Amino acid sequence: MSLDPTVRERLDQLVGSDAVVLFMKGQRGAPQCGFSATVCQILDGFVPEYTTVDVLADPSIRDGIKQYSEWPTIPQLYVDGEFIGGCDIIQEMAGDGSLAPALGIDVVAGDAPAITITAAAAEALTQIAAQQPAARALHLRIDARFQAGLYFGPEEETSHLVESGGIKLFVDPLSATRADGMTIDAVDTGDGPGFQIDNPNAPALAEVGEMTVSELQQLIASDTPYQLFDVRTPDERAIAHIDGARLLDEEGTALLEGLDRGTMLVFHCHHGGRSASAAKHFADQGFTNVWNVTGGIDAWAREVDSSVPRY
Repeated sequence: MSLDPTVRERLDQLVGSDAVVLFMKGQRGAPQCGFSATVCQILDGFVPEYTTVDVLADPSIRDGIKQYSEWPTIPQLYVDGEFIGGCDIIQEMAGDGSLAPALGIDVVAGDAPAITITAAAAEALTQIAAQQPAARALHLRIDARFQAGLYFGPEEETSHLVESGGIKLFVDPLSATRADGMTIDAVDTGDGPGFQIDNPNAPALAEVGEMTVSELQQLIASDTPYQLFDVRTPDERAIAHIDGARLLDEEGTALLEGLDRGTMLVFHCHHGGRSASAAKHFADQGFTNVWNVTGGIDAWAREVDSSVPRY
């Protein structure tokens, strides 16, 4: 069956709407499937901004994009109007180094970054490393938003090897361009060792406030202007919803992105996890008054409105 011309025209517009466009289940800040989450995580490591299209919000787009690309699965990545591939291909390209040039990123091999690991951090990392298999090495990854992560994995010949405080640390070339001058220190989290990373290259962190459901109730009853967004799936919203909340689908996202950056934005989901990610995403876009509803609609049903179904 041929693709409906109206759907094709709309897909042409979506594909050409940005240099990097990802058709996925959910939104960048709130993916609704593991494959979409994986591709978002990979892209976050390469580019700070890209456009996502939630195929769950429109069955014609969900089915049409498969005909449009002649590719049977979601997610699907387009760069400069060209179809790149799905999750498996993106993972493969990220691993073999071909994704960066496909995204227009020129990763120039340079010197290893200068990284300081404090004595306290070195001691904590040594203890953690002692519990790892001998073949696993410590890695540092810094994504395009300068969010840093330490993890253990196989040694990589393409990564820089940095030594500090008696610790060997592998840093991939892209992360190395973001890591020079950073310090890794240990902090006590109460549940074991944690790490504090001070990176002079990172931009100022965007802040997100936490709002209780009682405070949301007061906000709704007040004259304060705000926008309330629901980041759950359409199926979840059909089960239960908070009056006045707008689904963060394609239409909702378009409305949000057109708002003044000083608009008060409030996000909720089922329990507060997905909405926290969405709130952080839009705070990073420059919105300055962003809130996450702690406990989500489940807390709303328990503490505010018992007529809202729990699931």
